[in-house]
Amino acid sequence: MAEVADIFRLHGPVYRAKFRERMPPSHLRAMEDIERCRTEALGGQLYFCDQCQECHYSYHSCKNRHCPKCQNDQANEWLDQQKNLLLPVGYFMVTFTLPEELRSVARSHQQIVYNILFRASSQALLELASDPRFVGGRVGALGVLHTWTRDLFYHPHVHYIVTGGGLSADGQWRPSRPDFLVHVKPLSTLFRAKFRDLLKQTDLFQLVDQQAWSKDWVVHSQGVGSGQAAFKYLAPYIFRVAISNRRILALEGGQVTFSYKDSATDQIRFSTIAAEEFIRRFLQHILPKGFVKVRYYGLLAASNRHLLNQARQLLNSSAAQSIHANDDRQWKETVDHPRCPKCGTVLRFVERLKPKTRWPP
Repeated sequence: MAEVADIFRLHGPVYRAKFRERMPPSHLRAMEDIERCRTEALGGQLYFCDQCQECHYSYHSCKNRHCPKCQNDQANEWLDQQKNLLLPVGYFMVTFTLPEELRSVARSHQQIVYNILFRASSQALLELASDPRFVGGRVGALGVLHTWTRDLFYHPHVHYIVTGGGLSADGQWRPSRPDFLVHVKPLSTLFRAKFRDLLKQTDLFQLVDQQAWSKDWVVHSQGVGSGQAAFKYLAPYIFRVAISNRRILALEGGQVTFSYKDSATDQIRFSTIAAEEFIRRFLQHILPKGFVKVRYYGLLAASNRHLLNQARQLLNSSAAQSIHANDDRQWKETVDHPRCPKCGTVLRFVERLKPKTRWPP
């Protein structure tokens, strides 16, 4: 089985030679980092197994947020950091999807369009939820940007985890119905209008097919249970990259074969595409440098944490309420006490390995 790094190492040089002038720095950096990840290029440590009499190399990770090798254990760590945001209420996942007519503009102007996507969707959500016909108060929302389908096509959308209730202007907690937050049709209309108004303030408005403003935009809402369940549900979305290495089944003859689950049928399907097309699809999901893909709104916004504490007190919840995200496991750095993969013996540290200054040749 191959990995994204293998595809980049084998076919990346030709891809870069062909498209480098049109590639943003973030794409070039991601390719370089993924190619170097956990190789001698980044340095590491050398260990020795006294039982097997064998050397073992432990190379450093690139820590690029788009690298399939560097996102494995961060979800649990993130969950533990969110424990003070939990309220003892039901939560909802609300998803806002950018229509097809705007995707080419979004792909070419990611920083601007993604920021507008966050602003328009969050404003629409908080505004409609505050309507007395629905929640009638300020809800808390945590949003995360996703840009791909399971077969790597470009499909920008934002997932929000939203509290099932909000804090009213008179300081009371207003619960939502257990199975209902807001009507998605007026939410979709409001989202479209706000996005249109914000885009008009940029030079991109004239580039959009005007049919986008007369069609229905897709918004979906569903209950996801308690706060602990909701945050656990969202955590993988935050650290997931466009494709994991385990889904890549073959790299042969310049073709990449990978698996994906059909969202309509839940059946596993397979796709075989040229390596150049695979690289193109992967890179279009690389976010601009410094772009914040996880954002907090309403009661969960940093400036409103006093309101969150007020809501917690109204709900008779302890501020020390915690999410047991780590299942009582103690996280340890594997480099502290690495073990031999053959016999399990604790390895003996030999020396640190300096990074290679020339990579690739």
